[in-house]
Amino acid sequence: MIRLRQIALVARDLDAAIEGVRTNLGVDVCFRDPGVSEFGLHNALFRIGDQFLEIVSPVTSGTTAGRLLERAGGDCGYMAIFEVDDLDTRTAHLVSLGVRTVWQGDFRQIRGRHLHPKDTGGTLVSIDQPHEVGEWHWAGPTWRESPTSTVATGITGITLGSTDPARLQQRWQHLGIDAAATYIAHPDADRLVGVNLATAHQRSHDTDFSLCGVEFTIG
Repeated sequence: MIRLRQIALVARDLDAAIEGVRTNLGVDVCFRDPGVSEFGLHNALFRIGDQFLEIVSPVTSGTTAGRLLERAGGDCGYMAIFEVDDLDTRTAHLVSLGVRTVWQGDFRQIRGRHLHPKDTGGTLVSIDQPHEVGEWHWAGPTWRESPTSTVATGITGITLGSTDPARLQQRWQHLGIDAAATYIAHPDADRLVGVNLATAHQRSHDTDFSLCGVEFTIG
């Protein structure tokens, strides 16, 4: 099993991005993870069904997220996090294909592996196995009691831009991380450029929006 569980965007101004989420998705912050300080970041998470949108922002210099902001020339997509039920098997497969791990965490509630974006292409990817299927430590201990978006019921997919989308698609399929991904031509480096959401209401033409340089499509 592999399922898209969380996406992350990076913003220079976290407070402004939070207001953007509140306005467009009708949901407030459900958790701020102190653990991201390890990466020189602060963050905010928002619940969309049992999936999550995360906004991260650098608080120190020299961070991976900060360098991405510089390369992109502003706010942009940052990361896709997948829930799996076979972390060790998948990790072994990825290692056999030359994919490096840039971070690993083994906790009582969850284990995760961040994959080197130069080895995957597309975006920074994490594969994570919670101790109990469906739980999600990164969203805090009380996420099930927090309000969810009034606009969207779930995250149905991501769009990855690439100068060679066919190559990127083949790579993600080979790695087994292509769940819920589509690929389009993009003039710059590989990047997370879109997010698809399931609507909580009848589709209208004014529900799509842009946030942190990423296009959100609701339908």
